[in-house]
Amino acid sequence: MGLRLVNQWLWDFWIVDDGHKYHLFYLQAPKSLIDGSLRHWNTSIGHAISGDLIHWTVLPDALKVGLPGEWDDYGTWTGSIIKYKDTWYLLYTGIKKSESGLIQRIGLATSDDLLHWTKHPDNPVLYADAKWYELFDSTLWHDQAWRDPWVFCHPKTGYFHALITARCATGHPSGRGVIAHARSHDLIDWEVLPPLTQPGEFGDLEVPSLFKIKNRYYLLFSVLSTSHSQARLLRLGEKPVTGIHYMVADDLLGIFNYPTDKFLVGDPTDPMGLLYCGKTVQDRSGQWWFLASRLSYADNNFVGELIDPISLSVDHQGNLTLQR
Repeated sequence: MGLRLVNQWLWDFWIVDDGHKYHLFYLQAPKSLIDGSLRHWNTSIGHAISGDLIHWTVLPDALKVGLPGEWDDYGTWTGSIIKYKDTWYLLYTGIKKSESGLIQRIGLATSDDLLHWTKHPDNPVLYADAKWYELFDSTLWHDQAWRDPWVFCHPKTGYFHALITARCATGHPSGRGVIAHARSHDLIDWEVLPPLTQPGEFGDLEVPSLFKIKNRYYLLFSVLSTSHSQARLLRLGEKPVTGIHYMVADDLLGIFNYPTDKFLVGDPTDPMGLLYCGKTVQDRSGQWWFLASRLSYADNNFVGELIDPISLSVDHQGNLTLQR
């Protein structure tokens, strides 16, 4: 078991390698809530470090919700971190209490040391654009999806790109889930662009991340069993699962396609339990590792913990495989 907190649940997370240690940033909520479904409205962003991705030391929290009336006063949700000009930039999701947390936006915090964070004075910095993406409409979906930004720098252009959980503006409501795309030259001013994936399979594609193995790009994301589209259910005729899936492209910015209908992790009988928010890390020897949060075991009681890393590789067909 990778990291189980005594008094807090842990679920969505992201990892930063500073060249010396691996830094784990994660959503957390107090177990005193008893009901795990309440965790989303009682979040803060925790922080731990490790030298081997197995043994973790918990550090002071990285980020808390804003003051009453601020844009993130109801929740600080999933994000990602990148270094630019000796400063660490954290893009993260925020929700507002006066909106019952139904409208998601993306803000920015910066740090010199990954320990002390300052929220940007002009937050939020990145909004959904109705030209491409669905805004809040309770007759279509339960919230306005604009969350879980995954940020990276394009090695050829120097532009920063963000991949975002979103829903496109047209199509059947059950299958509008896409990975949205935005671009920036400074991580502050953003241009919202068309999605990098096609809709149709899911209502939400959560906590995306992107990595490259053997000249191919893998776009990892997580899906709840309740977010499978009507078209997918009809096409496959299988019981929907909660788990971690992926798409593949030959170029950094797509076109992304599904190599298989099978999830990388998504078997309800898996003895490891219900896994979500898959992330990959390449260690300093070049080995790839897969980590995920464990939501529950077979009894369905929420546990909220980080698993130990699992060896990740690519088979002869280019599909991801886990060596358990």
